[in-house]
Amino acid sequence: METEQLNLPELRDIHLPEGVSAWPPAYGWWVIFLGIVLAVLIFHIVKVIRRKSKKLYALHLLKNIYCNNTVAAVVEMSAILRRICVFKYPGAAVLSGTPWLDFLNSRCKHKIDGKPAELLINAPYMKEGAKGFSSADVLAVRAFCQNWIGENL
Repeated sequence: METEQLNLPELRDIHLPEGVSAWPPAYGWWVIFLGIVLAVLIFHIVKVIRRKSKKLYALHLLKNIYCNNTVAAVVEMSAILRRICVFKYPGAAVLSGTPWLDFLNSRCKHKIDGKPAELLINAPYMKEGAKGFSSADVLAVRAFCQNWIGENL
């Protein structure tokens, strides 16, 4: 019996384990976190690609317009601007004349005025062989359209 009493002081008391730490998180939480980050990245990448593809498509259409017929070329450019407005500014697509020009100028840093502005306003209502406008006017309208598309899409 004495041997049992001698061993009792050498025994240790019951120790509780340390509390469970929240850091580092379990592998499942890392997977969920990475999934959310990937979903957000993919969403933003798709958004940028869609925006750039519309801009590139509009600029491609603009580049393929030739200046053989001054009035017809400007009518096509105006149609591209109107298509963009139907997409982005639905209320502006019905404008015509000076309000249409004012709307376009209000959405662009580089304003159009003078003969190119007159050509842009009146081209849809002119005969195809109308005289009085040069290819320089068409190039000015094209440059305005490129700037406008670049700033609005």
